[in-house]
Amino acid sequence: MDPFAPQSPMAQSISNIFILTLWIGAAVLILVTVLVTIAIIRFRHRPGDDEDPKQVYGNRRLEIAWTAAPALLLIFLFGLTVKTSFTSDPVVSSKDPDVVVIGHQWWWEIRYPKYGVVTANEVHMPVGQKIIGDFESADVIHDFWVPELGRKIDMIPGHPNQMYIQVDKPGVYLGTCAEYCGTEHAWMRIRVIAQTPEEFAAWIKSQQQVPVAPTTGEAAKGAQLFQAIPCQSCHTIAGTAANGTVGPDLTHFASRQTLGTGVLDNNAGTLTAWLSNPQAIKPGILMPNLKLTNDQITALVAYMETLK
Repeated sequence: MDPFAPQSPMAQSISNIFILTLWIGAAVLILVTVLVTIAIIRFRHRPGDDEDPKQVYGNRRLEIAWTAAPALLLIFLFGLTVKTSFTSDPVVSSKDPDVVVIGHQWWWEIRYPKYGVVTANEVHMPVGQKIIGDFESADVIHDFWVPELGRKIDMIPGHPNQMYIQVDKPGVYLGTCAEYCGTEHAWMRIRVIAQTPEEFAAWIKSQQQVPVAPTTGEAAKGAQLFQAIPCQSCHTIAGTAANGTVGPDLTHFASRQTLGTGVLDNNAGTLTAWLSNPQAIKPGILMPNLKLTNDQITALVAYMETLK
């Protein structure tokens, strides 16, 4: 994550004005330091001086200059700030969003209403396209921020906000919740995965597929167990009776890069640790320790690894 390497027009405009303001501030600091140093050396008291230095009680031209110059500089910066505001946060032309991001304590729900796709913690988007994002909250105030892609945007319960998002280069861009939202605020991470239009279309197609239910082995046992214990009350898996909305949609869980909203990489080993005791890994979350046996965990991991 490098805020000095913006990857969208919105972030570039913010970076430009920040760097310019930094250089102007540095120039003012150097100028003031030089003038103060000259004054200290030139007008210092020297050995043998019987009188104080000549006192200067005013200089109209100098006073006008040091008043007008900062005023003009502030007017210049104000104009750039207004221009940057429109560039970094252009007016959204439609109320029909391409992606909806909903903040929960402490995870992100991602919806693509035009495609009927629901996922969690990873926003996939095509490069070079300006998409409309809706930003909402299911509980407390959150704040979506991916530094390389643009400004922060508040997510306020009952008051959705909209802004454009654009990525110029394929890659994975890391972000976080920038508004303190409780115990696990620090582990409310998000990833924006920018893909070519072809890759994004392929990803959407794969997410629209209903996973094939396993019929043999540990995976089949895990599928049956998932329906028998409280998992289905909180999570959704397309093609099954599980339709809970308290926790993330798990339909294509195995295709995601992380679990626990970034606290762990997503693989069989970390999933085993998570199911053993999620509260030990991410204290305070809604998911309880279900006291699963090793055999139950093995079966559930085998099943969830098929959800791609």
